[in-house]
Amino acid sequence: MKSYILGLIAVLSSSPLLAAEQSPACLAKRAEIEKGISAAQARGNTREVRGLQRALRANISHCTTASLEAERNQKIENAKAKLAKRQAELARAERTGDARKIAQRRAKVEEARQKLSEAQQPLPQ
Repeated sequence: MKSYILGLIAVLSSSPLLAAEQSPACLAKRAEIEKGISAAQARGNTREVRGLQRALRANISHCTTASLEAERNQKIENAKAKLAKRQAELARAERTGDARKIAQRRAKVEEARQKLSEAQQPLPQ
């Protein structure tokens, strides 16, 4: 009976260690959050530090490759919508012929393309 209890304790105490092992994508996300915490602390931004610490706890507790992939897909969809909006704004500016507005809209389209490209980067393996 005593060995059974000790064995049970060993199994139960090792299960959090097994659950804590995360995918490389989750570890990369954790490193990104920790970097943000350091930067926020250097700036003295305590509210940002608290928010990032909350994000870090959530990452440690709940991060999965599937959840990161879903987040990535949502960012891609948002970036595509933003790009389409910016392209429509550029088309309107081109119809008006205002060179200044056209230049501004082209810069915004390029920025939206860059954000889409960043969102489409694959997750770390």
